[in-house]
Amino acid sequence: MTVDIRRAGERFATRIPWLDSKHSFSFGRHYDRGNTHFGLLLVNNDDIVVPGAGFDTHPHQDMEIVTWVLRGALVHQDSEGHSGIIHPGLAQRMSAGTGILHSEKNDSWRLTGGAEHDEPVHFVQMWVLPDESGSAPGYEQREIDADLLGGGLVPVASGDPAHDAAIRIGQRHATLYAARLAPGESAVLPDAPFVHLFVPVGAVSLEHGGPLDTGDAARLTGAGGQRVTAGPEGAEILVWEMHATVRLG
Repeated sequence: MTVDIRRAGERFATRIPWLDSKHSFSFGRHYDRGNTHFGLLLVNNDDIVVPGAGFDTHPHQDMEIVTWVLRGALVHQDSEGHSGIIHPGLAQRMSAGTGILHSEKNDSWRLTGGAEHDEPVHFVQMWVLPDESGSAPGYEQREIDADLLGGGLVPVASGDPAHDAAIRIGQRHATLYAARLAPGESAVLPDAPFVHLFVPVGAVSLEHGGPLDTGDAARLTGAGGQRVTAGPEGAEILVWEMHATVRLG
């Protein structure tokens, strides 16, 4: 049983004029052979994109990609004809499968015809390996803001048939939960071989891990079932329950 605390300031960082990105794992030019993944989770990027900018069209293959917006709006467009505006409380995933091209930008006014805004978009993007390679590309989104108002962990994305998650991913051994915790409110983490707790907003206290601030994470191996409690300002948390891991060469 281990609880590995990773502090916000320890993350890899990419900072360019339009992007402030923090990487929990090796990503792009940032590489650490001892920090390539945890369980089935390969990417946990904490991104802020300025208005009018974003990621131009680029390819993905054989990856389940879940995006969770914390503030603002992110426009998704892909080569399969999907187009959508992702906002807080909207669960969204893209299955890259045999190959897909997509873009992600902070320019929602170009789709809506509304006034240009000056608000950055803040989101977390997470990648997990699928069960099988070579599946058909896919896209899904679903509004779950009302579910989050009830407190506690809300299943956002899962490939486990036992979980009634908002959206489905092609990985039966992984489930993503989100929670918006009011000040002092608690939630119990899943009991699983691998649990990844990330705190993108606010601060919490982990039962056997101590305080976690904004941007901190806890990697729990065989240490699930712990209680996490929000601090005096409340918190938003993202939790991966994983029953398998990967071995990368």
